[in-house]
Amino acid sequence: MDRRRLLLVVAAVVAALGVALVFVYARGAETRAADKFDTVEVLTAAQQIEPGESLDEALESGKVQLTNVARAQLLEGADDDSKPLRDKVALTTIYPGEQLIPLKFGAVEDVQAASVLPIPEGKIAISVLVKDDGRVGRFIKTGAEVSIIATIIESNKPILTRMLLPRVTVLADGLKTFVPEEDTSGEVDGNDQEIQRLVTLALSQREAEKIRFAEKDGELTIALLNDASTVKVGPQVDRENLFD
Repeated sequence: MDRRRLLLVVAAVVAALGVALVFVYARGAETRAADKFDTVEVLTAAQQIEPGESLDEALESGKVQLTNVARAQLLEGADDDSKPLRDKVALTTIYPGEQLIPLKFGAVEDVQAASVLPIPEGKIAISVLVKDDGRVGRFIKTGAEVSIIATIIESNKPILTRMLLPRVTVLADGLKTFVPEEDTSGEVDGNDQEIQRLVTLALSQREAEKIRFAEKDGELTIALLNDASTVKVGPQVDRENLFD
């Protein structure tokens, strides 16, 4: 076989191999596209489901919805049928958009056996009582980053306000209480009640001591933060420098 004929044979083989590779790639692309756009309807969280909250409660309150999920993103155990999860409770916080899977549900005792409050290493958890208008309403949620501002109110002394703790983490937003207010004579008026709420925070020992002292010596205000918030401990604000 002369050289020219050999080159023609090699070229034909290479061309055939190229066509085969293109065909295989195209078939694979079709499969990947099918996986991407082939969706399955499964149960997901429409709103945040808290640890210890039963699926039945979540369904009744509209916290569960059916969502189309790409088959490639389907989690093991996800389904459109709620029966396997009925009479069970969430073992951990389930955030909006998460697929509901058996791994995250169990019996009530399973929740009680685990720590509901994920306290960071080196921190302690304490609860403080704040007025409802001092906690940014309903926007304080578990995991939020907040600042604590103290307003010290002492008889016969000027009122002062100062940043106490620039950034701490909320572990839980707790029970709402109604506290009877005192009238001008110091007597309790059962008709007038102010709303207060327990907020549980992750703090160092020193931070906990500061908060407890400030709570007993005046009032606390919680300020909601985000990643771009700029906060720091600075000079106190009082009547003398209020308008500086």
